[in-house]
Amino acid sequence: MIYNQTQLPASISYQFEIEVNDLHKSFGKNNDILKGVTFRVKAGENLVMLGKSGSGKSITIKCLVGLITADKGCLKVFDIDITKLDYNQLNKIKLRVGFLFQNSALYDSMSVRENLEFPLRRHSTYLSDTEVENAVTEVLKSVGLLDAIDKMPSELSGGMRKRVGLARTLILKPEIILYDEPTTGLDPITSKEISELILSIQKKNKTTSIIITHDMNCARLTSDRIVILKDGVIYLEGTYTELKQSENEWVRSFFE
Repeated sequence: MIYNQTQLPASISYQFEIEVNDLHKSFGKNNDILKGVTFRVKAGENLVMLGKSGSGKSITIKCLVGLITADKGCLKVFDIDITKLDYNQLNKIKLRVGFLFQNSALYDSMSVRENLEFPLRRHSTYLSDTEVENAVTEVLKSVGLLDAIDKMPSELSGGMRKRVGLARTLILKPEIILYDEPTTGLDPITSKEISELILSIQKKNKTTSIIITHDMNCARLTSDRIVILKDGVIYLEGTYTELKQSENEWVRSFFE
C-alpha cells in the first residue's frame, strides 16, 4: 500500500533497525534541505530512497552515521538515538554500519589488498596476520575480485572499483549498509551486476540497507520498499510496482 507522509502507520509490530523522525537540516539561512523527514527501515529490509537531485537523499544517510550533524530530529540506529551520543559512543555504532560512497573512496596509494586490510588493522587489532589475510581473501571472493588483490585502484575499471569499495564496506561485517548511488557512472551490464550483488549481500548476510539511487533498474532489482523525497519530506512510499502504477504524474515521472 502507498502511504503519504500523513498516512504512515502509527504502530507496527516490526523490529526497526533504523528510525528517522522529524529530521531537519539547513545550510545557511535560506537553504532548508530536510524539513521533517520521517521513515523507518525494518531489520533485513532494502529501502530505496528516490528524489530529484539536491533533494537531500545523501544528506539523510550521512546524518545517520554522523558525517553531517542534524539540526533537529531523532535518529535511531539499533534503537539508539545517535544524536545523543558522544564521539566514542558514535564510533562504536559506526563500526556496525557500512557506508559505500558514490566514488568508492579507495586510497589511491594503497593496493586492493592494503585498502581492505586497513579497516581491519585499525578496528580489529586482535586479528592475526593470517586471519586478516583470510578475511581479505574471503571478502574479495564474495564480490568476484580475488584476482585483483594486488592491483592498484588506478588499474581498476569503474565497476571493479565499486566492487572493491563494497568489499571494504563488508569486511567489518556490518549489520546495516548505506549505499550512496552504487551504480552511478557504470554501464547497464555492470550496473545490473552491482544491483544483483547488493541483493545477494542482503540475502546472504541479512543486512538492513538504505540505497540512494537515480537508477530505476537498480531500484527495481534491489528494493523491498521505496520512499520518495520531495520538498524536504518523505512524499510517498510503497513498493516499486505500487509507485510505478501511481496516478500521481510527478511520481510516475521517475519510472519513465
